[in-house]
Amino acid sequence: MGSVRRRVFPISLTRAIDPPREKPHPHEDCVSNTWNKIPMQTPQTDWQPTRTRHTRFVMGLFVGVVASVGGMFVADRIATNPDTAEQAVPTLPEPPASFVSSEDVDATRRTAIVQAVESVSPAVVTISVTQLRRERVVTPFNDPMWQFFFPDLGREFIRKVNSMGSGFIVSEDGLIVTNEHVIRGASEIVVNLPDGRSFNGEVFGEPDAQTDLAIIKIEGDDLPVAPLGRSDDLMIGEWAIAIGNPFGYLIRDAHPTVTVGVISALNRDFAASTANDRSYRDMIQTDASINPGNSGGPLINSEGYVIGVNTFIFSQSGGSQGIGFAIPVRRVRMIIDDILRYGEVRHNFWTGIHIQDVTRWIAESLSLPSDRGAIISDVDAGSPGEKAGLRRGDVIIAVGRKRVASARDVREEFVGAVVGQQIPLTVIRGGNEMTVTMTLEELPSERR
Repeated sequence: MGSVRRRVFPISLTRAIDPPREKPHPHEDCVSNTWNKIPMQTPQTDWQPTRTRHTRFVMGLFVGVVASVGGMFVADRIATNPDTAEQAVPTLPEPPASFVSSEDVDATRRTAIVQAVESVSPAVVTISVTQLRRERVVTPFNDPMWQFFFPDLGREFIRKVNSMGSGFIVSEDGLIVTNEHVIRGASEIVVNLPDGRSFNGEVFGEPDAQTDLAIIKIEGDDLPVAPLGRSDDLMIGEWAIAIGNPFGYLIRDAHPTVTVGVISALNRDFAASTANDRSYRDMIQTDASINPGNSGGPLINSEGYVIGVNTFIFSQSGGSQGIGFAIPVRRVRMIIDDILRYGEVRHNFWTGIHIQDVTRWIAESLSLPSDRGAIISDVDAGSPGEKAGLRRGDVIIAVGRKRVASARDVREEFVGAVVGQQIPLTVIRGGNEMTVTMTLEELPSERR
């Protein structure tokens, strides 16, 4: 036994082997490495290490195969189980119904503007217009000699032009108000509603170029209507909401665009000479954005009533710069009424008064404070002027709210007026100012 212990547990290759002893040391069963203090293991015979490596290789291979088969089985179960597959895909949490649950805060979102838009926007339509324009080929050979040999050089041709504007339904039977310049020269009109319906439109009555207003008629059921309000009691600074379809060709749906501003000014007048011979009187100015395609759409207040028709803007770039103008609804009502009753707007009125400029000599002889205004030189018998109480020698210094400086100013104030319209006139008579109201009448047939 002693010889076996000394052979199996060598202490070190560099230390001598102790001489044999007759009796075993009491601690000979435990031998330690005096250099590194690591307990030594019992060495195996020459064939044992080879057998251990082979066994470990086989066992590792077996474990790997089992793990692979198990992984494939688990993956197949996950793929074939819908519930498990859905859980495996990461998802974002759903947003809460409201970040703040207070009903008071939620109510503040539904402002007067939101409710006004919800009330009117279903009645705002997109108007697509096709025009046929006659054009002539322009060439450098516009000479009779060239045209004799080449007659096709100066020929005319018809070109289709598509344009788009806005409008709004004012009656359940399909009457739509828009601008005259939106449908001018139209050969085909298509009206698209926000709910997706589309109708062929027809011009109703005679469009009025002077006031830039027109009516279109469509045939449909359950048509939404935009309620007409009043423009006489508007206040500068109150909310103004423009609804329409700007740049309609770039947006592939018929839902209108809403822009919000305030009423910037009231009773803006533009001379016919600067407005393409149109009569833009008492216009509403707003800073709500109005862009190409908005023409004919409604301008509404925070109560949800139409107060005007968006018509034009001042712009250097062609886009909105916060200076837009709308025809007041008071005039719109008057024009619609004329078209519905007579098929046209009756501008063939007469006043029966004859006016001329106030010269300095006239001003001095009548003791007038200035030579501004227009003096009445004659009044026709039985005329609207006579019925209003106007007399020869009265000096007109204001038409409505507009002060006038000459007879031309007075005439311009009557441009666009219609039969039945009431015109307030401020005159000086005997050194005193007074206001009279003249109701325009249709021009008698014997005076035409």
